[in-house]
Amino acid sequence: MSVALPRRQRRRGKLQKEPIGIYVFLTIIGIIMFLPMYQLIITAFKPLEELFLFPPLYYVKQPTLQNFEELLIAAGAGWVPFSRYVFNSVFVTLSVVSLHVFFACLAAYPLAKSRAPGVNVLFQLAVAALMFSAQITNIPRYLIVNGLGWINTYWALIIPGIGSAYGVFLMKQFLEQVPNALIEAAKIDGASEFTIFRKLILPLSRPAWSTLIIFSWISTWNDSWSPMVFTQSEAMKTMPLAIQTIFSGANVVARQGANAAAALIQTAPTVIIFLLLQKQVISTMAYSGIKS
Repeated sequence: MSVALPRRQRRRGKLQKEPIGIYVFLTIIGIIMFLPMYQLIITAFKPLEELFLFPPLYYVKQPTLQNFEELLIAAGAGWVPFSRYVFNSVFVTLSVVSLHVFFACLAAYPLAKSRAPGVNVLFQLAVAALMFSAQITNIPRYLIVNGLGWINTYWALIIPGIGSAYGVFLMKQFLEQVPNALIEAAKIDGASEFTIFRKLILPLSRPAWSTLIIFSWISTWNDSWSPMVFTQSEAMKTMPLAIQTIFSGANVVARQGANAAAALIQTAPTVIIFLLLQKQVISTMAYSGIKS
């Protein structure tokens, strides 16, 4: 007569069977990968007298917010406050991410579940678009935006970023794992296509669009090319471009602490979002057939 072991005991048995060396190796790799982030954090809070010590200190003796104050002073030297750059980055990124995820899901649903003629051809075109680098479309994108009269507007920063072949590909691969029986049952109950998409497809594909949120956030939040090309006034600049402008002149070495503070402000939201959604990323890679 076999007795089922409690879940905790089964987990302990699994861990005991796995070689400890693998966990030690992965822990060391994780620490090495975290070192640049740790160096950035301590540099952002170091006072000026600790920044140029030799040998350098790998900890902070007297933490200070002086570097953040210097960043605000340097950014506020012009007529546009630093908060304006932050607002532009947050507004543009949230707009692009939300629209990008919505339209990628909307396009992937018929590609994955529709049997209409030409669906496979459209998907092959989307896959073919993955072969082209983003830099190839820069000139056509500028010509289109300029022709529409969107230069120096939020439209120029938002609309070109909501379409992505990779987003459609990722969502389509994941949605193929959704059983067709669920969709057919919803149709029998009288649900419309948009109702099925909103109440069935979106909840079931949460791991996929959570992963897409991370990728879209990283590319949009760190983008300095679009505001540099599509904007003309200082008030339309986003934070990455503003930081490059502030620290591109003289005294870059003297402003090393303020530069680290700016990099920390720019990096922290991306790290937080990834930590919140990392389980969804692993689930997406497991079920969509995509390997990182």
